[in-house]
Amino acid sequence: MNRQAQGVVLLLLGGAILKASLTDMYLRYVKAGLQPFLIGAGALLVLAAAMTLWYDLRHGTTADTECADHADALPNGAVPADATPHGGTADPGGHDLSGSGHSHAGHREPRIGWLLIAPVLGLLLVAPPALGSYAAGQAGSALSSQQVSDFPALPDGDPAPISVLDYATRAIFDKGLSIGERRVQVTGFLSDNPAGGQLLTRMILSCCAADARPIKVGMNGSVPTGLPADSWVEITGTYTDQRGTDAVNGEDIPFIEVLEWRSIPAPAEQYE
Repeated sequence: MNRQAQGVVLLLLGGAILKASLTDMYLRYVKAGLQPFLIGAGALLVLAAAMTLWYDLRHGTTADTECADHADALPNGAVPADATPHGGTADPGGHDLSGSGHSHAGHREPRIGWLLIAPVLGLLLVAPPALGSYAAGQAGSALSSQQVSDFPALPDGDPAPISVLDYATRAIFDKGLSIGERRVQVTGFLSDNPAGGQLLTRMILSCCAADARPIKVGMNGSVPTGLPADSWVEITGTYTDQRGTDAVNGEDIPFIEVLEWRSIPAPAEQYE
């Protein structure tokens, strides 16, 4: 990989990061709050690539003209018999194998640098979806890591729009006291319940998709029917004290009494 190739690879990598950061694609990998940092990182890579290419096109590639093996030089200033007047190396016929006498072997960069192409292809060609029901089925509910605290009043409106995490924490740690008889509206995707039926699920992030954990809520009443796993639904329901047990880590799973539901397209920001 010469310097121009390095510049092109950096340009592709920076451009791919900018493309993901300036669209909804980045939300599949990290929290929304990290967008400015991604844009900054992509811009710096593009700037570094532009400077690398400009420098190389203006000054050209300079090879190391110093001999790396001075220790092998002959005494009294003598030169090897196969040396050329420019300090290069001649073949048995006396031809200079090094062209102008400069050493083109030089110091080569590791070929592993080409692996920078991998994330570029991943972002531009593959673009995997956000984590869904399969990832949720492999991990236990994350409610055990939430801090118990006093819950504020529900938002205004009927039904009150809240997140799956908000409903689950109120149901488990507050035993539904802060919900009372009010109707709530929650949105998530369906995942299979090993105990039977389906769960309303949402993945939460601390930083990025690598640390995503599921929040699971069971459903009874007028539950969604005829929809496969990973289908997104909007649920309107009320609190119920029914509990389930997570088959993965044994944590409690709260339930919601479903009054009505509707199928919706996947939102741009699928993580909570």
